[in-house]
Amino acid sequence: MSEVFPLRLDSIPDIRLIACDLDGTLLDDDSAIHDDFWPLIDALHARGIVFCPASGRQYYSLLERFDAIADELIFIAENGCYVVEKGVEISSDCLDLPTARELVGVYHQLARRVPDLGFVLCGKRSAYCERGACGDNPSFIAEVDKYYRRLQFVDDLRSVDDEILKVALFTRGSSEASIYPALSAYHASHQVVISGQNWVDVMVANANKGNGIRRIQQSLGIGREQTMAFGDFLNDLEMMDAAAYSFAMAN
Repeated sequence: MSEVFPLRLDSIPDIRLIACDLDGTLLDDDSAIHDDFWPLIDALHARGIVFCPASGRQYYSLLERFDAIADELIFIAENGCYVVEKGVEISSDCLDLPTARELVGVYHQLARRVPDLGFVLCGKRSAYCERGACGDNPSFIAEVDKYYRRLQFVDDLRSVDDEILKVALFTRGSSEASIYPALSAYHASHQVVISGQNWVDVMVANANKGNGIRRIQQSLGIGREQTMAFGDFLNDLEMMDAAAYSFAMAN
Protein backbone atom coordinates (compact mmCIF):
# COMPACT_ATOMS: atom_id res chain seq x y z
CA MET A 1 0.00 0.00 0.00
CA SER A 2 1.34 3.44 -0.91
CA GLU A 3 1.79 6.08 1.75
CA VAL A 4 -0.25 9.27 1.69
CA PHE A 5 1.43 12.54 2.61
CA PRO A 6 -0.74 15.59 3.40
CA LEU A 7 0.11 18.74 1.43
CA ARG A 8 0.28 22.11 3.14
CA LEU A 9 -1.14 24.99 1.10
CA ASP A 10 2.28 26.60 0.88
CA SER A 11 3.83 23.39 -0.47
CA ILE A 12 1.42 22.56 -3.30
CA PRO A 13 3.59 22.13 -6.40
CA ASP A 14 3.18 24.31 -9.49
CA ILE A 15 2.40 21.49 -11.91
CA ARG A 16 2.38 22.57 -15.57
CA LEU A 17 2.63 19.20 -17.34
CA ILE A 18 1.06 15.81 -16.62
CA ALA A 19 2.23 12.85 -18.72
CA CYS A 20 0.34 9.59 -18.56
CA ASP A 21 0.86 6.17 -20.08
CA LEU A 22 -2.23 4.58 -21.64
CA ASP A 23 -2.29 0.77 -21.59
CA GLY A 24 -2.28 -0.46 -18.02
CA THR A 25 -2.47 3.08 -16.66
CA LEU A 26 -5.13 5.41 -18.07
CA LEU A 27 -7.06 2.70 -19.94
CA ASP A 28 -9.05 0.02 -18.14
CA ASP A 29 -8.99 -3.71 -18.91
CA ASP A 30 -11.32 -3.09 -21.88
CA SER A 31 -8.96 -0.41 -23.26
CA ALA A 32 -11.53 2.27 -22.44
CA ILE A 33 -11.08 5.69 -20.84
CA HIS A 34 -13.21 6.26 -17.73
CA ASP A 35 -15.99 8.83 -18.11
CA ASP A 36 -14.54 10.86 -15.24
CA PHE A 37 -11.42 11.60 -17.30
CA TRP A 38 -13.04 14.14 -19.63
CA PRO A 39 -14.22 16.68 -17.03
CA LEU A 40 -10.88 16.23 -15.28
CA ILE A 41 -9.08 17.26 -18.48
CA ASP A 42 -11.26 20.38 -18.66
CA ALA A 43 -10.30 21.21 -15.07
CA LEU A 44 -6.59 20.74 -15.81
CA HIS A 45 -6.73 22.97 -18.87
CA ALA A 46 -8.60 25.63 -16.90
CA ARG A 47 -5.58 25.69 -14.58
CA GLY A 48 -3.08 25.96 -17.41
CA ILE A 49 -1.86 22.37 -17.06
CA VAL A 50 -0.92 20.51 -20.24
CA PHE A 51 -1.92 16.85 -20.50
CA CYS A 52 0.34 14.52 -22.46
CA PRO A 53 -0.65 10.98 -23.47
CA ALA A 54 2.66 9.08 -23.53
CA SER A 55 2.48 5.68 -25.14
CA GLY A 56 4.13 3.02 -27.22
CA ARG A 57 1.14 3.36 -29.54
CA GLN A 58 1.25 4.94 -32.97
CA TYR A 59 0.61 8.68 -33.16
CA TYR A 60 -2.48 8.14 -35.31
CA SER A 61 -3.89 5.75 -32.74
CA LEU A 62 -3.50 8.40 -30.04
CA LEU A 63 -4.99 11.04 -32.32
CA GLU A 64 -8.08 8.92 -32.86
CA ARG A 65 -8.43 8.11 -29.16
CA PHE A 66 -8.34 11.82 -28.16
CA ASP A 67 -9.90 13.25 -31.32
CA ALA A 68 -12.26 15.67 -29.56
CA ILE A 69 -9.46 17.41 -27.62
CA ALA A 70 -6.40 16.58 -29.74
CA ASP A 71 -5.48 20.23 -30.34
CA GLU A 72 -5.27 20.78 -26.58
CA LEU A 73 -2.78 17.96 -25.96
CA ILE A 74 0.83 17.10 -26.67
CA PHE A 75 1.41 13.51 -27.76
CA ILE A 76 4.38 11.27 -27.05
CA ALA A 77 4.02 8.32 -29.42
CA GLU A 78 6.07 5.23 -30.25
CA ASN A 79 7.65 5.12 -26.76
CA GLY A 80 9.14 8.60 -27.10
CA CYS A 81 10.33 8.44 -30.71
CA TYR A 82 7.69 10.88 -31.95
CA VAL A 83 6.46 14.01 -30.12
CA VAL A 84 3.69 16.02 -31.77
CA GLU A 85 1.62 19.09 -30.85
CA LYS A 86 -1.33 20.25 -32.99
CA GLY A 87 -0.08 18.16 -35.89
CA VAL A 88 3.38 19.72 -35.76
CA GLU A 89 6.40 17.59 -34.92
CA ILE A 90 8.31 18.69 -31.83
CA SER A 91 10.88 15.93 -32.14
CA SER A 92 11.53 12.53 -33.68
CA ASP A 93 14.23 9.91 -33.30
CA CYS A 94 14.48 7.56 -36.27
CA LEU A 95 16.34 4.35 -36.98
CA ASP A 96 18.55 4.48 -40.04
CA LEU A 97 17.13 2.38 -42.88
CA PRO A 98 20.04 -0.11 -43.02
CA THR A 99 19.53 -0.96 -39.33
CA ALA A 100 15.76 -1.21 -39.75
CA ARG A 101 16.21 -3.60 -42.66
CA GLU A 102 18.78 -5.57 -40.70
CA LEU A 103 16.22 -5.99 -37.92
CA VAL A 104 13.74 -7.34 -40.46
CA GLY A 105 16.32 -10.06 -41.17
CA VAL A 106 16.67 -10.77 -37.46
CA TYR A 107 12.89 -11.14 -37.27
CA HIS A 108 12.87 -13.64 -40.14
CA GLN A 109 15.49 -15.76 -38.37
CA LEU A 110 13.80 -15.51 -34.98
CA ALA A 111 10.40 -16.44 -36.44
CA ARG A 112 11.75 -19.90 -37.25
CA ARG A 113 12.03 -20.74 -33.54
CA VAL A 114 9.57 -18.43 -31.76
CA PRO A 115 5.96 -19.42 -32.52
CA ASP A 116 3.39 -16.74 -33.34
CA LEU A 117 6.05 -14.04 -33.69
CA GLY A 118 4.92 -10.75 -35.17
CA PHE A 119 6.86 -7.72 -36.41
CA VAL A 120 5.81 -4.13 -37.07
CA LEU A 121 7.95 -1.58 -38.89
CA CYS A 122 6.79 1.72 -37.42
CA GLY A 123 7.16 4.64 -39.81
CA LYS A 124 6.07 8.24 -39.57
CA ARG A 125 3.48 7.89 -42.33
CA SER A 126 2.26 4.40 -41.45
CA ALA A 127 3.08 1.13 -39.76
CA TYR A 128 3.99 -1.85 -41.95
CA CYS A 129 3.58 -5.60 -41.66
CA GLU A 130 4.67 -8.34 -44.03
CA ARG A 131 2.06 -10.36 -45.90
CA GLY A 132 1.96 -14.08 -45.21
CA ALA A 133 3.63 -14.17 -41.81
CA CYS A 134 1.12 -11.70 -40.37
CA GLY A 135 -1.87 -13.05 -42.25
CA ASP A 136 -1.29 -16.48 -40.76
CA ASN A 137 -1.28 -15.09 -37.21
CA PRO A 138 -4.77 -13.87 -36.17
CA SER A 139 -3.69 -13.14 -32.58
CA PHE A 140 -0.98 -10.81 -33.86
CA ILE A 141 -3.37 -9.00 -36.20
CA ALA A 142 -5.78 -8.49 -33.29
CA GLU A 143 -2.98 -6.96 -31.24
CA VAL A 144 -1.76 -4.73 -34.06
CA ASP A 145 -5.29 -3.39 -34.58
CA LYS A 146 -5.27 -2.13 -30.99
CA TYR A 147 -2.23 0.09 -31.42
CA TYR A 148 -1.89 1.04 -35.10
CA ARG A 149 -4.59 2.99 -36.95
CA ARG A 150 -2.50 3.42 -40.10
CA LEU A 151 -1.21 0.04 -41.23
CA GLN A 152 -0.04 -1.27 -44.60
CA PHE A 153 0.75 -4.83 -45.62
CA VAL A 154 3.72 -5.26 -47.94
CA ASP A 155 5.42 -8.22 -49.61
CA ASP A 156 8.85 -7.31 -48.23
CA LEU A 157 9.44 -5.00 -45.27
CA ARG A 158 12.91 -4.23 -46.57
CA SER A 159 11.32 -2.37 -49.52
CA VAL A 160 9.51 0.17 -47.31
CA ASP A 161 10.46 3.80 -47.96
CA ASP A 162 9.55 5.82 -44.88
CA GLU A 163 11.23 7.40 -41.85
CA ILE A 164 11.33 4.50 -39.38
CA LEU A 165 10.71 5.45 -35.75
CA LYS A 166 11.10 1.97 -34.27
CA VAL A 167 10.45 -1.72 -34.81
CA ALA A 168 8.10 -3.68 -32.57
CA LEU A 169 8.11 -7.45 -32.05
CA PHE A 170 5.21 -9.40 -30.57
CA THR A 171 4.80 -12.84 -29.05
CA ARG A 172 1.82 -14.47 -27.36
CA GLY A 173 4.20 -15.64 -24.64
CA SER A 174 6.59 -13.57 -22.52
CA SER A 175 8.42 -10.95 -24.56
CA GLU A 176 11.02 -10.71 -21.79
CA ALA A 177 11.79 -14.42 -22.01
CA SER A 178 11.63 -15.10 -25.75
CA ILE A 179 12.33 -11.87 -27.66
CA TYR A 180 14.46 -9.60 -25.45
CA PRO A 181 17.41 -12.04 -25.09
CA ALA A 182 17.39 -12.71 -28.84
CA LEU A 183 18.10 -9.01 -29.46
CA SER A 184 21.22 -8.95 -27.24
CA ALA A 185 23.38 -7.73 -30.16
CA TYR A 186 21.44 -4.45 -30.04
CA HIS A 187 21.33 -3.90 -26.28
CA ALA A 188 24.48 -1.77 -26.17
CA SER A 189 23.89 0.27 -29.32
CA HIS A 190 20.11 0.77 -29.25
CA GLN A 191 17.20 1.16 -26.87
CA VAL A 192 15.67 -2.30 -26.57
CA VAL A 193 12.59 -1.94 -24.37
CA ILE A 194 10.13 -4.44 -22.96
CA SER A 195 7.04 -2.34 -23.61
CA GLY A 196 4.46 -4.84 -22.40
CA GLN A 197 3.95 -8.48 -21.50
CA ASN A 198 3.98 -9.41 -25.19
CA TRP A 199 5.94 -6.61 -26.88
CA VAL A 200 9.56 -5.49 -27.32
CA ASP A 201 10.51 -2.25 -29.11
CA VAL A 202 13.87 -1.46 -30.71
CA MET A 203 14.72 2.23 -31.14
CA VAL A 204 17.75 4.49 -31.38
CA ALA A 205 19.78 4.71 -28.18
CA ASN A 206 18.46 8.11 -27.01
CA ALA A 207 14.78 7.42 -27.68
CA ASN A 208 12.51 6.98 -24.67
CA LYS A 209 9.52 8.66 -23.06
CA GLY A 210 11.80 10.56 -20.70
CA ASN A 211 13.60 12.35 -23.53
CA GLY A 212 10.21 13.09 -25.04
CA ILE A 213 9.18 14.72 -21.77
CA ARG A 214 12.38 16.77 -21.62
CA ARG A 215 11.77 18.11 -25.13
CA ILE A 216 8.25 19.14 -24.14
CA GLN A 217 9.60 20.78 -20.99
CA GLN A 218 12.04 22.74 -23.13
CA SER A 219 9.27 23.71 -25.56
CA LEU A 220 7.02 24.90 -22.72
CA GLY A 221 9.80 26.53 -20.72
CA ILE A 222 9.14 24.43 -17.62
CA GLY A 223 11.23 22.12 -15.45
CA ARG A 224 11.21 18.68 -13.90
CA GLU A 225 9.72 20.07 -10.68
CA GLN A 226 6.65 21.21 -12.64
CA THR A 227 6.05 17.79 -14.18
CA MET A 228 3.98 14.81 -13.02
CA ALA A 229 4.00 11.35 -14.62
CA PHE A 230 1.96 8.14 -14.33
CA GLY A 231 3.00 4.74 -15.70
CA ASP A 232 2.98 1.01 -15.19
CA PHE A 233 5.80 -0.72 -17.07
CA LEU A 234 9.53 -0.72 -17.79
CA ASN A 235 9.16 1.62 -20.76
CA ASP A 236 7.86 4.29 -18.34
CA LEU A 237 10.95 4.44 -16.11
CA GLU A 238 12.73 7.25 -17.98
CA MET A 239 9.50 9.26 -18.09
CA MET A 240 9.15 8.94 -14.34
CA ASP A 241 12.74 10.09 -13.90
CA ALA A 242 11.97 13.21 -15.96
CA ALA A 243 9.18 14.18 -13.53
CA ALA A 244 9.62 15.30 -9.93
CA TYR A 245 6.25 13.71 -9.12
CA SER A 246 5.89 10.20 -10.52
CA PHE A 247 3.45 7.41 -9.74
CA ALA A 248 3.27 3.72 -10.69
CA MET A 249 0.13 1.64 -10.86
CA ALA A 250 -0.21 -0.62 -7.81
CA ASN A 251 -1.47 -3.59 -9.85
